[in-house]
Amino acid sequence: MFNKLIGLFSKDMAIDLGTANTIVSIKGEGIIINEPSVVAVQHDKYGKDRILAVGQEAKQMIGKTPLNIRAVRPMRDGVIADFEMTERMIRYFIRKAHKRKRLISPRIIICIPHGITQVERKAVKESAYSAGAREVFLVEEPMAAAIGAGIPVSDPSGYVVVDIGGGTTEIGLTSLGGLVLSKSIKVAGDKFDKAIIDYVRQNYNLYIGERTAENIKIEIGTAVKLEEELRIKVKGRDSSGLLSTIELGSEGVRTAIKEPLREIVSAVKSLLEEMPPDLAGDVVDNGVTLTGGGALIRGLDTYLTDIIKLPVKVADEPLLAVAYGTSNVLDQEALLKLITNE
Repeated sequence: MFNKLIGLFSKDMAIDLGTANTIVSIKGEGIIINEPSVVAVQHDKYGKDRILAVGQEAKQMIGKTPLNIRAVRPMRDGVIADFEMTERMIRYFIRKAHKRKRLISPRIIICIPHGITQVERKAVKESAYSAGAREVFLVEEPMAAAIGAGIPVSDPSGYVVVDIGGGTTEIGLTSLGGLVLSKSIKVAGDKFDKAIIDYVRQNYNLYIGERTAENIKIEIGTAVKLEEELRIKVKGRDSSGLLSTIELGSEGVRTAIKEPLREIVSAVKSLLEEMPPDLAGDVVDNGVTLTGGGALIRGLDTYLTDIIKLPVKVADEPLLAVAYGTSNVLDQEALLKLITNE
């Protein structure tokens, strides 16, 4: 009764703490913040750090800052790379979400990659507590992705979800409200970007940055050969130091990201090979669901289907599936207890 009374005065929230983006949902209000996981820090002459910007404004500074300012991505490969900056970033988003002052600190549910260690789990919790949380619950990313994609995770039936985020790809087999099997590999959107950077440098002698590579991936990225090749103009610096422009085709990008895609497929096949026989028949019927930003790569569902010989579909809103799933857990106490064991 006391906890319910406290809940009336707090603004409980769900946080999808992603490598690329942080998405914050408020109970009863839905998604209110969706910004890049980036913090811009200025070093003063006394050696102290001052936060200049967080989120979208900070991302605009990547690769363009003077020597006394750095744009930091505190989440790398799906885990906390910079504890202090993660704490500051979480605190910023919590305060931004609390537009009206409340007497009670919020309960916070945070989505985490399946593969992180107990030390890293503790670090995520401590960041949220330091940022003002009353209670902190952790939900594993494959489960959140499945819930957000509309998969009935509580059913006694097997469903496979593949969430391709910024730092990690999370693969999970759900049944009866739990993860029967799951895998987490550090191959995802960031690796696609790096592969594009390397390809352009090796084949065109042109140096480009992360933001340019990400834009190329979004605009013409494909996992299969397209009937009509897409093309984009790419600007960068050549080895002689001169600025230059090239035209890059989608076939080049397909070649560039071929190896990261192979690693993801290998991880999916590995999970399928370990699947309990009684759930295998369910997965044959239910297929595989793709979520995350990587699911938006053209033809990825077709590419996977051809290899694993199972139906593959992309979730309705793959970019927001994990955020929706985490938010749904916040609204359902029974589901929260079932999947967090807390």
